[in-house]
Amino acid sequence: MFGLRLGDDPRAVVTTTPKPVKLIRELLAAPTTIVTRGSTYENLSNLAGAYKDIIAKYEGTTLGRQELYAEVIDDIPGALWTRRLIESLRVKRAPELKRIVVAIDPSVTATEESDECGIIVAGEGVDGHGYLLDDLSGILSPEAWARRSVNAYHEREADRIVAEVNNGGEMVELTIRTVDPKVPYKAVHASRGKRTRAEPVSALYEQGRVHHVGGFTDLEDQMCRWRPDDSRSPDRLDAMVWAITDLLIGIKPKILVGAGGVKRVSPWRNV
Repeated sequence: MFGLRLGDDPRAVVTTTPKPVKLIRELLAAPTTIVTRGSTYENLSNLAGAYKDIIAKYEGTTLGRQELYAEVIDDIPGALWTRRLIESLRVKRAPELKRIVVAIDPSVTATEESDECGIIVAGEGVDGHGYLLDDLSGILSPEAWARRSVNAYHEREADRIVAEVNNGGEMVELTIRTVDPKVPYKAVHASRGKRTRAEPVSALYEQGRVHHVGGFTDLEDQMCRWRPDDSRSPDRLDAMVWAITDLLIGIKPKILVGAGGVKRVSPWRNV
């Protein structure tokens, strides 16, 4: 890339079998990259006849998708989501939405070594399906993620903000209320393991009931790379799980304290 410094419109051409290395994923995600794919079948007239037997052996396999069809395959055995599943459910736009939530998996620091703060905006359609609308996650200070979440709440005309409070406790609500004291808010506690929380949401994807409105590269990478026995904290995934759980599965309600007093929220139905 440092060599592209001369002329009016310098360009690079990269040809490769798209193995799921970091550089390939970055190139594919770049808005200036134009991707052209070609399958082995388009080149059969130039290949040895015996090679057809090799093709037949790998047709329909994960390796075949990479080597024969030029797909980037980095699904992890044991992961709860696959790229093929997510892609099959992707939509360009959501239907009319009955409810929208902004879900947060908060962080407490904002250094280069910090975990990201997961911020996912999702809605429930009139068809009873879930729709992921925005991924606003990033390495953010508490004030920054609170402001970003509240802004998303207003821009999307959401119904409430849902935030995990295991990491931060009352500080999470206080930080959000500092930005907007009137925003509807619900605290959720991760009393069960990540696997127990994630599996019902994964099942909804398998039932075809959760859709991504557009692409969310970083979130989808996390979804397809995280395994239930992984000790890493998948922040974007956690926020997505909280959002879909609140919309489609149901979380036992808590008493929410707002600027105007105390109110009790009716329990959402369980599906």
